[in-house]
Amino acid sequence: MNTKTSKTRIATFGELLLRMNVIDGYRFTQASEMRVHVGGAEANVCVLLSQLGIQTDYITRLPENDLAQLALNELQKYKVSTSKCVYGGERLGLYFVEAGNQIRQSQVIYDRSNSSFATIQKDQINWDLALADVTHFHWSGISPGVSLEAGLACKEAILSAHKKGIPISSDFNFRSKLWQYGKHPSEIMPDLLQYSTITVADLDAVAIYFGITTDAKESDTNRFQQTFELLKIKMPSLKTLAMSFRKSDGPAHLYKGLLLHEGNFHETKEQKIHLVTDQIGSGDAFTAGLLYGLAHTFSGQECIDWATACGVIKQSIPGDFAISNPAEISHFIKNGSSNRINR
Repeated sequence: MNTKTSKTRIATFGELLLRMNVIDGYRFTQASEMRVHVGGAEANVCVLLSQLGIQTDYITRLPENDLAQLALNELQKYKVSTSKCVYGGERLGLYFVEAGNQIRQSQVIYDRSNSSFATIQKDQINWDLALADVTHFHWSGISPGVSLEAGLACKEAILSAHKKGIPISSDFNFRSKLWQYGKHPSEIMPDLLQYSTITVADLDAVAIYFGITTDAKESDTNRFQQTFELLKIKMPSLKTLAMSFRKSDGPAHLYKGLLLHEGNFHETKEQKIHLVTDQIGSGDAFTAGLLYGLAHTFSGQECIDWATACGVIKQSIPGDFAISNPAEISHFIKNGSSNRINR
């Protein structure tokens, strides 16, 4: 790794969750047992970045109990630093997943009300200290969706990073089942997003947060480029915008990445995913791949190729985390999907 990336240290802020998965394709109402995974959008970003050799800090508020320790142990297994976490509150947030298939959608039920993260108060994290050795800060729209308090803590982090001159990236990450505390996302998100130099978004969330819409009859490329021009007005610091696009092709998924970076547009070829093992976390893997490429000052095309490869590979892996490494991702970029045995 070059000296630039060896000094890179990316901090993220978000809610650490236990994910309870109904197994073997059963429905919630049929469940007699569940499999436990650890997850959360920002934690997922850290886990992949750490495997790619970048130092990461995951910052959150947790209860002091064994379930929180279980979750922390999983992050530490992948060399994510959790030393800046704070403790308090009653419980860890949960979410429950019923896996769909080619006939019906997957379903998610959140159980996050009154979690330690949702009840975080101002000044419980000393952001000046937490960001002292950090070179990049990343957050997502999930945190302000959890509670007003979590949104205020997120704003503290963003303002502290901005004051220190630390580059800020964000993921729009709109979740319709969150945002239950009486505020519309458009009242909260524009204020927080104005400081981002790098953002990962999708067309639906852009419309919800900013009221920016494009013609659905236009090509993905045109809609993406139009969205960037309109977003730049609302997000004056924005220099880099990335999106992943997914479409169905019979039972398969078609997946590609688009990027505007340093004034240039880049697009990947469409990847055909014949079998999706677990789609959850693929956007976080995409974001981690993008941040990895930017940290290495890759070309724009290389950055979006890395982001897209990470997003595709994640969909072959159960759980929230993308478990991979640079060699595997490089091989995918060069050769695409493989059903060969590496031996």
